[in-house]
Amino acid sequence: MSTTGERGQASVELVALLPLVLLLVAVAWQAAVAGQAVWLSGAAARAAARAQAVGADPVAAARSSLPPALSHLVGVHDVRGGAIDLAVGVPAIVGGARLATVHARARFAPQRESAR
Repeated sequence: MSTTGERGQASVELVALLPLVLLLVAVAWQAAVAGQAVWLSGAAARAAARAQAVGADPVAAARSSLPPALSHLVGVHDVRGGAIDLAVGVPAIVGGARLATVHARARFAPQRESAR
């Protein structure tokens, strides 16, 4: 039985599979980034709606509730009835381009000062 023909076979297989493993890791990481954008867009929309309800700046409130990587990809729009429509871009893990945009909507009734 000769094993000289099989020397280095495991190394060759590892090198052949390494690009596939790296691709799968990149896809999983991109899915995590997209999930984070979806999750945080709802929180940012609620923060913006609360700020608008008390007369503060909804854009500043939305941006302050997002991490720096997402805060520059946010757009806040008023919708009738006091609602806020928020759009957050999903950044690519490679290159930093915007892959998609997720939307969230929130509404808080305007807050009035109570009479004392």
